[in-house]
Amino acid sequence: MFLVPPLPCSRTLPARADDPLRPHRQQDEQQPEGDDRLGTLAKPRREAVGALPPPEWGSVVIATGPLTAPDLAGAIRAETGEEALAFFDAIAPIVYAETIDESKVWRQSRYDKGDSADYLNCPLDRDQYHAFVAALLAADQVAFHEWEKDTPYFDGCLPVEIMAARGTETLRYGPMKPVGLTDPRTGRRPYAVVQLRQDNTLGTLYNIVGFQTKLRHAEQARIFRTIPGLEHAEFARLGGLHRNTFINSPKLLDTTLRLKALPHLRFAGQITGVEGYVESAAIGLLAGRFAAAEMRGDTALPPPAARSMRGGSSEGSLDTVVPASDAWPHCSSTMSASWRTEGWCAQAPRDS
Repeated sequence: MFLVPPLPCSRTLPARADDPLRPHRQQDEQQPEGDDRLGTLAKPRREAVGALPPPEWGSVVIATGPLTAPDLAGAIRAETGEEALAFFDAIAPIVYAETIDESKVWRQSRYDKGDSADYLNCPLDRDQYHAFVAALLAADQVAFHEWEKDTPYFDGCLPVEIMAARGTETLRYGPMKPVGLTDPRTGRRPYAVVQLRQDNTLGTLYNIVGFQTKLRHAEQARIFRTIPGLEHAEFARLGGLHRNTFINSPKLLDTTLRLKALPHLRFAGQITGVEGYVESAAIGLLAGRFAAAEMRGDTALPPPAARSMRGGSSEGSLDTVVPASDAWPHCSSTMSASWRTEGWCAQAPRDS
C-alpha cells in the first residue's frame, strides 16, 4: 500500500493536427476512464490518513512529500521521538555569466583547491561590506503564512538575511569569508568576498554561493547588484524559500527504507530527505523494489555504492539515504544527487 498526496485535477487540452502523439492520445481516449484503467493491479482509495497505518494493513510505503498533513506528521513525530520534521529550505540566486563584470572579479577556489575556474570572487572592502549588511537588514522580506510561523530553518541552508541579523560580522565568517583567497590585483586578502560558482557545464550560469534568501525579488535584484562585478547582473533565477518535511533517515530507517521501530512501514520520496524530482522518484523506485522483494520472499538488493545516488550532506558524501554500515554518519539533511545505476538493474531478480 502506498500513501501519497492527492494529485491535482488534470486538464484536457485542445487537439492539434500536427501533434505527433495524436494517434496514441486517440487510442488512450478509447480506454476506460478514471480508476478503472488500473484494472485489477491496484484499487485506489482517496481518503485522508491521520495516523500511522497499523500492522494489519500489511506493507505500507509512506510517500506523502514535503506537505505531509499535520495529523500524520504528528503521528510520525510521536513514534520516532523527533522534535521536528518540517524545516524551511532556501535556494540561492543564479546569474547569467555574460552579465558579470569580469574586470572586477577574479577566478580562484578557496585555498586553490579543486578547479579554480569554477569560482568567481567579488571582493568587498570594509565600507562596502557594512553597507551590504545594512541593506540586507532593511530589505523587505516575504511574509510567512500563519501555518508556517513555527517552522524552523534548516541550519545548513539559512537565508543570508537571517545570518546577517545574527551579527554584523556573521556573514564575514560564513559565506562571505575571505580566508584562502587573494585578490591578484592587490596581492591581499579582501575584507569580504562573495563567491560565484559555475552552475552548468557550459559555464553560462553562476550560483551566488550561500546566498539563500527569502527577500522579495525586487529587493534581491536591487541589493545583489551592489556587489562589485554584479552591477549589471541579470538573474536566471532569484532566491526563494520553501517548506520541507523530512525524517532523520540515517537514524530512523534500515537499509531497505523500513522504519526500524515499525518495520511494516517504509518511507519514500522527499520525506526521506532527498531533494529533487529525480531523487524522489529514485527513492520511490527503491522502496517499491524492496517491498515487492519482501512480499515475494526474495532478498532485497540495495544498489551498490559505486552505482547509487550520491549527494552532499553536512557530514560528507552519501551513497544512499540510509546507512549501509555502523560507520554511517548520523546526520540528516536534504540533498541533491546524481544517478549512477548502470549494471544494478541487471542484478535484480526479474519475472520471466
